[in-house]
Amino acid sequence: MTAFSIYPAIDIRGGNCVRLKQGDYNEETVYHDSPVHVAKQFESEGSRYVHVVDLDGAKQKEPVNFESIKAVIESTNLLVQVGGGIRTEAHIKQYLDAGANRVILGSIAVAEPAFTKEMLAKYGKRIVIGLDARDGYVAVNGWLEASEARVEVLASEMKQAGCETFIFTDIHKDGMMEGPNVEANQELAEKSGANIITSGGVSSNEDIYRLLELRKYGVTGAIIGKALYTDVIELSSLLQEVERRCSQND
Repeated sequence: MTAFSIYPAIDIRGGNCVRLKQGDYNEETVYHDSPVHVAKQFESEGSRYVHVVDLDGAKQKEPVNFESIKAVIESTNLLVQVGGGIRTEAHIKQYLDAGANRVILGSIAVAEPAFTKEMLAKYGKRIVIGLDARDGYVAVNGWLEASEARVEVLASEMKQAGCETFIFTDIHKDGMMEGPNVEANQELAEKSGANIITSGGVSSNEDIYRLLELRKYGVTGAIIGKALYTDVIELSSLLQEVERRCSQND
């Protein structure tokens, strides 16, 4: 059975480590002024991965906090997955050359599917596509706008073009601490045949254990944000328990 990875999240705005509620830029909480400090903390607790989003970049459609993200990459041994404002091949190369493990294409996958497919052909599994859904449709430009692209249709199209992994966010769940949309994640994994990383709403260890049961469908990981910053989830013990349950069931 596929592995299951935990991705602690760092959202950067104005150089600070912040969290938004349902992607609303007016609903911001600043948790730390140093993304590097937060990343090192995650690493010290046993994480192998970190999920970093340039919120300013998502809004301005180009990388804004590149230097902060580069510092995270250079200051830790974490495998860094980065998104937010990545719209050109130059942006992709900038992050990969800086040492990022994977880059996330979001809005551009809707706006320029041909370009996205070209990047998938060129960079393969280094490209992850973010599917941020509101009522079944993909939201774009930092979740500020709705598109006419249905999530499962775009996922199917990009899977055929070579995308191996999607990050699926149910915006209604993001930052709400109400649990992820388990059914929607299972449905997307089954329909797309791709690996799905769940994002949005994880608020307890039990949420993660529920998602672990979806490994057989292709749900291969979860991104955790607010629950870590508010100490609702203790990362090191969760990582140990996930590893134990995975090895037990394999």
